[in-house]
Amino acid sequence: MVSSQHKTSDVTIPRPPVAQGVPPQVKILQMMNAYRLAQSISVAAKLGIADLLTQPQSVTALAQTTATHEQSLYRLLRVLVSFDIFTEDENGLFHLTPRGTLLQTNVSNSLRDYAIVVGEMWHWRMWGGILHSIKTGEPAFDQIFGMEFQEYYQQNPEVAKNFDGAMVSALAMTDVAILANYDFTSFYRVIDIGTGGQGDGKLIASILKNNSAQQGVYFDTSTRIEQVKRLIEVTGLSDRCELVTGDIFESFPPNGDIYIIKNLIHDYDDDRAITILKNCRQAIAAHGKLLLIEMVIPPGNEPSLGKILDVEALIMSAGAVERTQEQYQQLLAAAGFQLTNIISSRSPMSIIESIPA
Repeated sequence: MVSSQHKTSDVTIPRPPVAQGVPPQVKILQMMNAYRLAQSISVAAKLGIADLLTQPQSVTALAQTTATHEQSLYRLLRVLVSFDIFTEDENGLFHLTPRGTLLQTNVSNSLRDYAIVVGEMWHWRMWGGILHSIKTGEPAFDQIFGMEFQEYYQQNPEVAKNFDGAMVSALAMTDVAILANYDFTSFYRVIDIGTGGQGDGKLIASILKNNSAQQGVYFDTSTRIEQVKRLIEVTGLSDRCELVTGDIFESFPPNGDIYIIKNLIHDYDDDRAITILKNCRQAIAAHGKLLLIEMVIPPGNEPSLGKILDVEALIMSAGAVERTQEQYQQLLAAAGFQLTNIISSRSPMSIIESIPA
């Protein structure tokens, strides 16, 4: 087996010189082939390769543990080594890199669940229908599967479990960014609005642990509340964090000094989003603040993860959309709020702050 170090016996084969500047043809070829890399990462995540590399291992050992074809696994790993997800040493042993560590299961900011969902067949089939969405403005998902994503989610527990895990893992870095970029110490009653499957209660728990004088409310669906209840009990916050079950389209827990709505408003068209925000406006204290945690599409022509995920929103769910600052400002105004600040963070999300108008 030829290693990625380009060595044969004692003879070192020089690498070909790297051309200065990348021609446009090569650039666009790299872009068009990005989906292949995404699937390669997803397969490595499903096989748990990163979990196995807490100690350096040979491809032979990895193939035996994962019940895969050794030569084929090596070809996959060679791709991922070239993108600094793993490394291979001169002895043919594979090691983790900081990027590869993020594919481990039980690590801070793990993206393993997210990587798995990106490679799932339902996700690939959905993107295969993009032309339908561009021509009609309708979700390709509905056309391909004969139902809306939420119905498919409810009928397929394994898909729901994986999707929820992907969202929770992807949003973990967002919680860290929120705590690092916003001061919650002046708010007495903090209300965290769950997202019906993607909230895990860790944000409200972290806020309350940092300030013993605060009271909190976690608001979500009944199924999710039960899972969050265990976290609140373990962290010793049961006496300061109330768990409330409800419907965001009906009403919000009242008299909050600050409401946090994370990764939710982008799931809905303007009319439904305004309904949610109006319910918050009715509940919020006169001096209160509202924080929307969302991607904000930047102006201009620069690349943006939000721009890509906006197309995914179009394909996946009717009404779902990533918005610009101006669009959020208009949305909030229609619900009786005044946008006061947008705080960027080291995560893809921004903190959109507003007050009752």
